[in-house]
Parts: sequence; structure tokens; C-alpha cells
Amino acid sequence: MLYSLVPAAMPQSLPLPSLPERVSQLSERRQEIIRQVVESPKDYVLLSVRAMAQKLQTDPATIIRIVNGMGFESFKDFQKYLHGLSLARATSFNSTLTDLQADSTMPAHIRASLDEDFKNLTSMRQSVDFERMAALAHRICSARKVVLLGADLAASLVDYLEYKLTVLALPVFAAKEPGRTIHIINGLTSEDVVIAMSFHRGLRLVVEAVQRAQANGAYCVGITDSQVSPIARFADEFFLAPVTGHAMGDSYVAPLALLNVILVSCANLRREKTIEILKQAEEEQRTGSRWYEDKLNRIK
Repeated sequence: MLYSLVPAAMPQSLPLPSLPERVSQLSERRQEIIRQVVESPKDYVLLSVRAMAQKLQTDPATIIRIVNGMGFESFKDFQKYLHGLSLARATSFNSTLTDLQADSTMPAHIRASLDEDFKNLTSMRQSVDFERMAALAHRICSARKVVLLGADLAASLVDYLEYKLTVLALPVFAAKEPGRTIHIINGLTSEDVVIAMSFHRGLRLVVEAVQRAQANGAYCVGITDSQVSPIARFADEFFLAPVTGHAMGDSYVAPLALLNVILVSCANLRREKTIEILKQAEEEQRTGSRWYEDKLNRIK
């Protein structure tokens, strides 16, 4: 069976087969030839078929047969897959070495960072399927439980979405640590929705929690940055949000914008309930004791 990599600008909810699944379709000899490529994709992603064959000490026809044997329709599709692998395996150190150039000015670094965020946001905007997002809002608003999975830096996304869904009076549960995650996932049923957020190679805690949640019947939604992510492979559906940053690791501008789309969808789906909740919150926001207020000195 041949698999085509859909361009990032198009809505996509079908995961790509895992790398081991692809390689296992090859003979042992061909697996040995392609092993160097899949272990270091960034060293091969920009090479032509002829250049790759030369570097691997084989011929272009053999490379094409290997690519087809792995399920790709063309060498170009294989290059796109390698690009996804390169992103998934990128580290903060890699991006820092690339972006922190000694001869660059401070304004240049600032401009480059904003440009990267804008590119990520544009890519996410182009990939969002509005109908799928509306259907997800229906699932969330009708779920018995909404469980948010994320760890390490992505825990900040969990905190943000949990706070906002709590404001909407939805039954939301955050799972960021191993023990709590296990106990929450064990109690899930087919009436529950899981939103899992992890990027690049995917954190083991999150990936394994998604697998366990699915086994319990929960509907699992992934938010990740690549179709080759295990989050995309194991979730029932997924949404893409690039996190490429200009030095210092990932940028979560696009994932945060995607979470806002989810929140807006849920709020408008239950418009009357949302208005009622916000009216109740308005009084506290105007007069509540948690807000700082300057006190006028009495004039004697």
C-alpha cells in the first residue's frame, strides 16, 4: 500500500505509518542500506536521489525501489517524510547553534523570532479544518470528562486550557504527572474525551497515556507538530501546530492560538450558558477582593 504525504497547508487527520512499520516492509539488505538515512534524516533530507545513492554507495534505481517498498509514492514524498523526522528529532541545542550567530545584531534576532512565530501561526491557520473543529467542540461539551494530557513545557498549555474550560463550567481534568495521569486514565470510558499535547518525538508519559485511554474507549485528540509524531499515530484525530522557534527551543504561539480556537468553538456552541457564566463573573471582576485597587487618600 502506498502512502502520500499531504502538504501541511491542507487539513489532515490521517496519521502516517511509523518508521519501524515502513522499514519492516523491506528486505534485510535494503534495510541496511536505508538505516543511515532514517537514523540521521537531517543529513539526507536535502539530497537528490542521485546524491543520496552516491552517499550510500548504491545506485538511484535501488533508492527508488527502497522508497517505494517503504510505501512512498515518490522520492519527493520520502523527502517530505524525512523533513518531518528531522523536525521531530530536533533539539534546543540544534536550533541554538543554527540561530545564535555571533555576527547577528539584536534587532535581527528579534525580527527573526517574530517572523518564525508568524510562519508557525500561518501554517496552523491554513491546516485547521473548521468542520472538524466544530465537531470537536460538540464532543468536548457533551463529554462526561475532558482530560488534558501534557508534560514538561507542554504542561503550560494544559494549565491554560484547563483554566479556560473551567471558566466555561466544563468537567475538565489536568494530567501532567505520572501518578495522577495513571489514575485519571484508568477511570475513563467511551463517554470521555482526551486532548493530548506533545511535540517532536512525543513524551513517553503522554504517548502511553493516549494508548491506555484509547484502550478504555475514550476519544483521543492529539495536538502536535508533525504527522510522523506518535501522538498523531495513536490519537483518533489530530491537529497540527508547528513549534519551531528561533533559538532557545520551541515556540508555543501556534499551539496557544489553536487552543483559543477550541475555546471559541466551545463558548459559541453553548452561547446562552457562556453568557450566563460571564455575567456571573463580571460582578466579581468589577468588585472582587482579589483585584488590586488604589485607595484615595482622605483630604483633611
